[in-house]
Amino acid sequence: MTVPPSPNPVLTQSELRGALQATSDKGFILRNVRLQQAVTVPDFKPDATDGFFRADVAIASGRIDAIAPAGSMASDTGLAAVEAGSRVLIPNFVDCHTHIDKGHVLQRAAPSDGTFAGAAASMRADRAAHWTAEDVARRMDFALRCAFHHGTRALRTHIDSHPPQDRISWPVLSRVREEWRGRIDIQGSSLFPLPMVRDPDFLDRIVGHVKAADGVLGAGVYPDPDLDGLLRTIIETATRHGLDLDFHADETADPSSDCLRHIAEAVLRSDHEGHVLVGHCCSLALQDAATADETLDKVAEASLSVVALPACNLYLQDRRTDATTPRWRGVTLLHEMHDRGIQVSLASDNIRDAFHAYGDLDMLDAFRLGTRVGHLDHPANDWIVTATANPARAMRMDDAGVLHAGSGADFILFEGRSWSEILSRSESGRIVVRDGTPIAAPLPSYSELDGLADA
Repeated sequence: MTVPPSPNPVLTQSELRGALQATSDKGFILRNVRLQQAVTVPDFKPDATDGFFRADVAIASGRIDAIAPAGSMASDTGLAAVEAGSRVLIPNFVDCHTHIDKGHVLQRAAPSDGTFAGAAASMRADRAAHWTAEDVARRMDFALRCAFHHGTRALRTHIDSHPPQDRISWPVLSRVREEWRGRIDIQGSSLFPLPMVRDPDFLDRIVGHVKAADGVLGAGVYPDPDLDGLLRTIIETATRHGLDLDFHADETADPSSDCLRHIAEAVLRSDHEGHVLVGHCCSLALQDAATADETLDKVAEASLSVVALPACNLYLQDRRTDATTPRWRGVTLLHEMHDRGIQVSLASDNIRDAFHAYGDLDMLDAFRLGTRVGHLDHPANDWIVTATANPARAMRMDDAGVLHAGSGADFILFEGRSWSEILSRSESGRIVVRDGTPIAAPLPSYSELDGLADA
């Protein structure tokens, strides 16, 4: 596609950051930005099939005052005008599936063979040996500083809730949520094997942790002879306490694993009116078309949301220990879900632990990888909602993920002027704006994590 030329001299990214910083206290008009129809209200006529349109955005008192077609906004508003040079502007990211209680343990964790089973064993050992309140808090804070730097406004983190870890990590999460209030909105979701709901005392205690932290009731779901009964128990518990639900499901290459279908059927049989988010759903892509279609129809009917985790699933799924190449890449049926109106998100998942040895909680990485692996292009049009508006809705954060007059001036201004330009480079110079002001939050140094093994 052809990027429209800028009518004025184009500032460098550093100069643009400085201009926004200098005018943020009095407000400004950001002229000639490229906005995405899917995450902007109103959605003016796009320039091409990629869904972008050129616009002027007025910012005052930390909020978006107005959005208008490029060149149509009056110049006598009293606000300084800053030329953006057709750069792309999108809302801040929302990351709805992370594990910041696990992150950044790779340097000390027991070696893993890269398989799911090997990763689980490594992390169980690390949790038992090291996960004190101080250790969890340090690693959470490090991860959140990375996410904030990269432009994330809100995230949901799963909290390993196996006793006795639940009594350690949930109070830490509540404290960290308060410390980060106003920078990143944090939601916690419990994580434990679903069969543990058979213990009513355990389930009551987890519900107490979740409610105290304004969190979500979640569990890992695996094939079980009593799967429907287990799901009934957790869904009825969530309904009784007014809690949303979040499940890990079908994180396997075994096509016989059909937990997603069981979850959809259980929700349809229930009185639960909250949000239900299901992560991974890898095995769905290996099932025959008729089976997958039947499941997806039920997912749509039950109004479930699904989050795909391309980085972690690429890392673990079809991992072979005989030095042979994987034959599939673990990503669920994104297009088929999208076509049915199922709300699909992308997220970071694990970072620098045995489940995924890499990552920095940069949602641009998740979107870039999802685009390439899932062919979310040709056309790209509205897929950016998977990193912004859709996860915001899944987290009940309707004020996030979309730009409109009256919303907070929370956005990312990239150097790139198209998806090709943005997704071809790291965009390390992106300008993250919160409340109308560019943030000045450097990435933390890995040296801060030195000594964690001795903590």
